[in-house]
Amino acid sequence: MGLATPTSIMVGTGRGAELGVLFRKGEALQLLKDARVVAVDKTGTLTEGRPAMTDLALAPGFERAAVLGLMAAVESRSEHPIARAIVEAAQAEGLPLPGLDTFESVTGMGVRATAGGHRVDVGADRYMASIGVDTAAFAATAEQLGGEGKSPLYAAVDGQLAAIVAVSDPIKPSTPAAIAALHALGLKVAMITGDNARTAHAIAARLGIDEVVAEVLPQGKVATLQRLKAEHGRIAYVGDGINDAPALAEADVGLAIGTGTDVAMEAADVVLMSGNLQGVPNAIALSKATIGNIRQNLFWAFAYNTALIPVAAGVLYPAYGVLLSPVFAAGAMALSSVFVLGNALRLRGFKPPMGAS
Repeated sequence: MGLATPTSIMVGTGRGAELGVLFRKGEALQLLKDARVVAVDKTGTLTEGRPAMTDLALAPGFERAAVLGLMAAVESRSEHPIARAIVEAAQAEGLPLPGLDTFESVTGMGVRATAGGHRVDVGADRYMASIGVDTAAFAATAEQLGGEGKSPLYAAVDGQLAAIVAVSDPIKPSTPAAIAALHALGLKVAMITGDNARTAHAIAARLGIDEVVAEVLPQGKVATLQRLKAEHGRIAYVGDGINDAPALAEADVGLAIGTGTDVAMEAADVVLMSGNLQGVPNAIALSKATIGNIRQNLFWAFAYNTALIPVAAGVLYPAYGVLLSPVFAAGAMALSSVFVLGNALRLRGFKPPMGAS
């Protein structure tokens, strides 16, 4: 009975490593089977995490080269993937970037800086609202871009709305099949993102995601997970960025994309080395197989020993005159251990729903 659990967990974690699923804690292997909802981040998890600028619409009185150059100068100090997309777009057009005097990042909202003698603010609509810039002039454009699955951002120069920019981050080719596999396992999939609500719902509709929580600040992800826990039970969360670390720690099981940040992987219980979602259904299916194997081992060990220990103690002697030879008793005891080990080794043949990563 002492071998029943650790042998199965050891073989299960080893099989997971072969499939590109690294269990950092044995507890995660046991808890994953009870997950009812898999919550996922969008950028870098569902998508490639390499967005590109696709649209730039200007307000009257502003020029494309000047506005894009100012935006790129400000975003050059940011490490966000969307910031890199804007910088790369300006570089592709050969635009000079003015120097920066000040820079400040407002987490989950946007960035502000002084560039080329102008105050420049770049961020989401909620950020523009917080600094008193009205984005109503681009309402129709934002709705159209969001419906196309693009993320709209706004730029303000010296407190005046200057432009709306759209970036598009392609969905990973493996994402639709991974979400279908999660549904096949009877799980609900929720997307938690700080992105624009229209964009998030457009992507969710394309992928068949069950629930969308959009325009969430990093600290809001933890509150969202707590709500989902209260409504559905155990939660698994999948993310890849620094902003996902609190949510990965809050979830019952946190799964980090292996191509993400070191902070996310340190906060997670499981690391998906493949860099995509296909490891999630594999990990959950492996968890269920491992716990089933442990139960088989415990049943065998308990039933076998319950039956044979009384025989070895002589329970049949008064009625039948039968005693179990110590030689056969030792062999019977070894057989129990061999059975448990052999049954645990069957996990090496586990076939994942999504194939090896």
